[in-house]
Amino acid sequence: MDKIFAVGDIHGELALFESLLTHWQPEKERLLSVGDLIDRGPDPGAVVRKAMRLTREHDAIFLRGNHENMLLDWLAEPNEKMMYYISQGGMETIESLLKHKHDAKMTPGELARCVEEEAAAELAFIRERPYYYEWGDFVFVHAGVDLTLADWKETSKHDMVWIREPFQEGTNKTGKTFVVGHTPTEALNPDGSPAIWYNADRSIIDIDGGAVFGGALHGVVIGSNGIEQTYTKKA
Repeated sequence: MDKIFAVGDIHGELALFESLLTHWQPEKERLLSVGDLIDRGPDPGAVVRKAMRLTREHDAIFLRGNHENMLLDWLAEPNEKMMYYISQGGMETIESLLKHKHDAKMTPGELARCVEEEAAAELAFIRERPYYYEWGDFVFVHAGVDLTLADWKETSKHDMVWIREPFQEGTNKTGKTFVVGHTPTEALNPDGSPAIWYNADRSIIDIDGGAVFGGALHGVVIGSNGIEQTYTKKA
């Protein structure tokens, strides 16, 4: 493929994602998501299953976000992480991954075991998600990288899905243009809009329009020379 069709944070917004995909040309563009398929929105499980099909049928790329890691952290320590995960929209993901309704009195550990059993395929897919994708002069990563390192690839996995200000406000001398999500652009744009955000030298591009918060889901077509087309679906 000679172009990338990159999509911002979906967060369970299946209808917006499918609407955005009407602009995708799979014969010319490789589909890529910058992570955070799950949590908060109405149907995270359906988004994951859609991503699985697109990966299988079109070799699409779905990167790992901090919310994918939060789900896996909860599964590893269900009692300790339950309240935090729920506060981040995790119950929407748990309920949409389960195939059967479960007793509200179930303990976090029992609930986690049910998710592991009933959503084994979805969880295997999530656990396989890469942290970044390098394509020519572009790097796609959920949150960013540590720009103070001699080699940005040595950035910790934690920072790749969680970093904010040190990356957004840092000096990029890597020679790469980074396309990211994670931080809703309304928090970065001076006018508070959900429009795509660029840093001062346009070497960092944030495409998380905060769709799940009432903003927008962005899709950008990127060729070897940069962004060629943008599409926006407002929540």
